[in-house]
Parts: sequence; C-alpha cells; structure tokens
Amino acid sequence: MNIKTLQLFLHLCDSMNFSKTATAMHVSPSALSRQIQKLEDEVGHPLFVRDNRSVELTPAGSKLLPVAMRITSEWRQFHTLLNEQEAELKGEIRLFCSVTASYSHLPELLNAFRLKHPSIEFKLLTGDPAQAIDKILNDEADIAISAMPEHLPSRVEFTTISELPLSVIAPIGISSFVEEVQKEHPDWSQVPFIVPEVGTARDRANSWFKRMKIKPNIYAQIAGHEAIVSMVALGCGVGIAPDVVINNSPVREKVQRLSFSPIKPFKLGVCCKRSQLDDPLVRALWRVVSAKRSIVD
Repeated sequence: MNIKTLQLFLHLCDSMNFSKTATAMHVSPSALSRQIQKLEDEVGHPLFVRDNRSVELTPAGSKLLPVAMRITSEWRQFHTLLNEQEAELKGEIRLFCSVTASYSHLPELLNAFRLKHPSIEFKLLTGDPAQAIDKILNDEADIAISAMPEHLPSRVEFTTISELPLSVIAPIGISSFVEEVQKEHPDWSQVPFIVPEVGTARDRANSWFKRMKIKPNIYAQIAGHEAIVSMVALGCGVGIAPDVVINNSPVREKVQRLSFSPIKPFKLGVCCKRSQLDDPLVRALWRVVSAKRSIVD
C-alpha cells in the first residue's frame, strides 16, 4: 500500500468512474485497475462493486475511506513542512468563477494575495456558476467562487464573502407582456419567463414561483446569468437574475426591475475540496480569503 495508490482510491471514491479518475490522475485505465486490484489484494476484500454502468463502494471500501483520507492528509502535511521552510511559494492555482464574478469579486480577493505571493500564477476558468461545485469535486479546478448550495457536499469547504440579492427584470419599451406584468394581478400565463437552467439561483426562482403561486410559462432555461439579462433586454421575456449580474451587464440600461415580493438572496463564497487545503498554494489563498472575511464581519 502506497500513497499514490491511496490517492487513486480516494479520487475513485469521489468520481465513481474509472475513466474520469484515470484521466484526472494521469494514468491509463488499465494501470488504475491494476492499482485498485493490488490494493484489494492487500486489504483482502473487494473495495468496489463495478459493472459496465456503475461503480459502488463495498462495506470494506467504506471502512478504508476514512483511513485513506487520514493517511494521505498526514503525508501531505509532512511533505509540506519539509518544502515550505522560508521558500517562496510558486506554482499555479486553477480558479473557476462566472464572467461577472471575474470582475465584480475576484480582483478584490486577489489584490492582497498577489502582493504577498507574486510567484503564484492563476489559471482562470469561467462558466456557469451552477457548475462550480462539480468543477471542484471533479478536480477540474482547485478553488471556485460559487453560490452556497442548498446541500453542500461534505467534502467541500465553503466560506462566505458576500450576499447576493436577485431581481425580477423586464425589458424597457414595448412588448407583448410588459403591460401585463405591471398590473396589480398579472395573468402569468401570458408572461414568458427566462430562468437559470440549474443551480442556487434556479432554486430561489422556483421558491419565489411557489410563494407567488405562479405556474411559470418558461420561455428559456439558460446556463449563465449574463445571458439571461441579454435575452430580457432583447424582449424575449421576464427574467430572474442576481443584482450583481444586472448591475454589471452592458445592457443594464435596457432592462427594468419589477416591484414584486422580494426573492430570497443567496450567499456567495469561495469553495474548495477540504483535501485541497493541504496544498500550500490553496491554503495560502484560503488564509487571505478568510482574513478578508474576518475584516468584513
């Protein structure tokens, strides 16, 4: 039993997919299978039940999981102590966030960090914020800016950096539905809605629909909040989007906020896999983020 094999085992416990783990850990599928088989031989019990469609942990695998996490964590801490002595931190951090967050929150978070650790580089990945947690869990990013989900995975560490309100918006100008939504009791069946496809913002929208007793006429479900504002500005429908996205949109002058019962805001924060906090680069960034949050609090 060695550290590399345990790392492969832990990643496979996360992904439950041999192909994904082989790709992420830079080994061939056959080499991964051999390593897992060798580990099963050493343990004396099968660790996974696998067929062509699925992978599941066996009872023995479930018992090995916390042991493997403890061993690899202690190894990383030991390795870090040997290599962190007075040395300037160097390397790359993969950071995932939305396009809006890349200029609304990211510069403020990174300014102090860049002054303290100028040799650390960032690989910035942007996309739908609803994908942030999955990007972290699938090892496609080291750290991410994300909305706090209703159910945070146990292996994800999350620290809040701000609270984001959401608004219902409509296009400015003449359209077939703007007059309807300005009525005291709109006929919502006549109003096309543009909503987030998935994620915390969609959950908030669904809760608002339920509270308002609206059966929404969904015109489009969009991945990425920026596109929602653009489609509303084009007159395609009424949208629900975070205020920070609306305020920073280049078409913000072409939309208007509607005065309805407020939508519950969500918490925006920085997240990473808890195991990643053993990485000196990620840990250094996390300290800066946590310190900044303490000042704000």
